[in-house]
Formats: sequence, C-alpha cells, structure tokens
Amino acid sequence: MDEIKELENIESMPESLEENATEIATTIEASEPEHILTEAEKRIEEARAQAKWYVLHTFSGYENVAKQNLEIVTDKYALQERIFDIVIPMEDVVEEKNGKRKVVSRKIMPGYIYVKMIYGDDIWHAVTRTRGITGFVGPKGRPLPLTEDETRKMHLEKVTVISVDLSVDDKVEVLDGPLNGFVGTVVSVDAQGKKCRVIVEMFGRETPVDLGLEQVRKVD
Repeated sequence: MDEIKELENIESMPESLEENATEIATTIEASEPEHILTEAEKRIEEARAQAKWYVLHTFSGYENVAKQNLEIVTDKYALQERIFDIVIPMEDVVEEKNGKRKVVSRKIMPGYIYVKMIYGDDIWHAVTRTRGITGFVGPKGRPLPLTEDETRKMHLEKVTVISVDLSVDDKVEVLDGPLNGFVGTVVSVDAQGKKCRVIVEMFGRETPVDLGLEQVRKVD
C-alpha cells in the first residue's frame, strides 16, 4: 500500500515542477560555451587541407556499395585523418517524355568514385582491397591526384567566393548542370541567397530556371 501511495504522489506532482525543470535545462543549454575544436578535430582539419582528390574504379553498378564499404573500412582502421570525403558525382539532366519535362539525377561517370585523401603506400592495400573497388585510376594503377582544374570542373569542392555582378535583363551563359552552354536572360537576382532566375529557351519554349550565381557567367 505504501508503494502505491508513493507512486500516486509522484504522478500527482504539480506541473510547476516540470516547468521549473524545463526552465533550468533551457538556462543550462543557453549558457553552454560555443564548441571549441578538440585536438583531434584540429588535426583532421589540418590534414584535410593537405589532402588531394583521387579517382577509384569500381565494378559497374556498384558505386554506392563501394562507397559504403570504403566508409566502413575508414572507420574500421581509424583512417579518419587520411580519408575525408567519398563522392559519387551526380548531375541533373532535363528529360522530356510524353510532352512532359522533368529533371532527373544521374551519375556523371558510372563505374568511378572520387575520394579526398592523404595517400601513402601504407593505405594502398586498405583501399584497393575494399569490396567493390578494383583499383586507383592512374598510370599502371598507381594513384594520380586530380589537378585543381579537374577538381573544379567536377564540382568536388564547394565554391566559397562568388564574384558575379548581375542585374535584371543581363544575358548570361549557364556554366554547368543540365543547361550547360545555354544562354538566357536574368529576370531576378537574390544576392543574399546567391542565386538568380533566368529565362532560357528549352524545347522551343521560354522556361524560367533558378540557378546559383556560381553557375552563370555574364555575356556581352
């Protein structure tokens, strides 16, 4: 009976106590200092700056499996300070079927994945023995890092600085994506969101498309 009474007392606790607890938790959370990088995180950021992009060949149709397996290998052998990003480059393309247009994603280079890493002979076996990966792309299967120009063209690194001065009615050329090479007219610019709306002629019709400022180049 005493136990039942105790449970009843707990269940009948006033809501004010719960409100006080919530207020205290909120105060503690608000007073927590901003995240400070740990020594391990600092090492990873420093190493990342030295890393380069490499291309790995995979079995056809097994790009996603190879990516997942390499992520498992990275964790298993604690290679977080050597392997940073594993990417399957995708692109959006416009398809028209039965008079309807839609944008679909497809692999830019089927049978390949891209890895940002600090290469060394000691890591070669761990990578090439990963299930789904057949080897590095390079002379005689030896790793050959991508150049900065190749990295930029594959959009493997995010653009951090955009210096595009656009105004309404400007003519622009689309630099990448499914509309690469198209020329259109700017109808609006969102400088804060770093994007613009452009009217392009597609399939014989004028179509408005939203693009990032880094995706267009002003033309005369």
